[in-house]
Amino acid sequence: MVKIAIAGGSGAVAQEVIEALIATKKHDILILSRQEPPTESQSGVSWAKVDYTSVDQLATVLKGVEVLLSFIVVLTDPGNVAQMNLIHAAIQAGIKRFAPSEWATSSSDFMPWYGGKAVIHDYLVELNKKEKVLEYCLFQPGMFIDYLVHPYNSAKHFRSFETQFDFYNRRAIVRDEGMEDVVTFTTVKDFANVVVKAIEYQGEWPTIGGIRGTDISVGGLIALGEKVRDAPFNVETISTQDLKAEKIQTSWQPKVDHPSIPPEQAEALSGKLLSGVLLAISDGAFQVSDEWNRLLPDHQFTGAEEFLSQFWQNPSLMHSQAVESSQ
Repeated sequence: MVKIAIAGGSGAVAQEVIEALIATKKHDILILSRQEPPTESQSGVSWAKVDYTSVDQLATVLKGVEVLLSFIVVLTDPGNVAQMNLIHAAIQAGIKRFAPSEWATSSSDFMPWYGGKAVIHDYLVELNKKEKVLEYCLFQPGMFIDYLVHPYNSAKHFRSFETQFDFYNRRAIVRDEGMEDVVTFTTVKDFANVVVKAIEYQGEWPTIGGIRGTDISVGGLIALGEKVRDAPFNVETISTQDLKAEKIQTSWQPKVDHPSIPPEQAEALSGKLLSGVLLAISDGAFQVSDEWNRLLPDHQFTGAEEFLSQFWQNPSLMHSQAVESSQ
């Protein structure tokens, strides 16, 4: 049994990991929250109300914890105060392993909303510069392929939203020279299960922890979309120059739908997010390494074609199963 603390445990991605941990029936899970704990919780799960501005209070709560996972949304943590304090508290409490709020790309370049992640990366490197003070891992699954079933959902907690790869409407927006750009797609289920296996892993964590479901080029993804949706995609392109100038003149843009972004700001940010993501893809940020694939060779990943073919053969059924599992 491992005692695990989870910061930001109310988020959808965190909830998927918590569900996978609960399913093992062998771990002690502590969820840190700014709010009052719920009156009821699942077996093996406890809650603690914390003050992220107090290292001492956090350290007291974390006493006895072996692994600390942070899912704090960096946009809601100005100056990385909460995560910095979590790191200091983890060291003070004697925690063995820490995973910062990563869970995405191999780089934050072109994506300022991820800028806080890079600050934490650098801080952890500096922290361990002379000697290892805290074992940590940057878990990086690339892009969740579950986004490509929007407007349906394929998981219990994770909610899809529209991206530049719109399988439902059979359309895509790409960089004009970006058909060979590569993206790593990983299912939410594989991601959560790998995190659980990583927690149980007896060896030392790699500092970079790539989780690679499927590597596929943008052109290959569109071809796969046309195959599973049984119709051509309408593909619109934007030049790299226009992307850098945030000059978007496509007939549509993905709608921004994320809890960390107020609805009144979503439309104004849509162009900035689209240009940032497309430039990041061209820079290789969404292609991740395979450290956990190699360390966990027995884990069988669900490939992109298998996942998307199964879903789009009967999306209403798959959606209803996801809804039922969340009730």
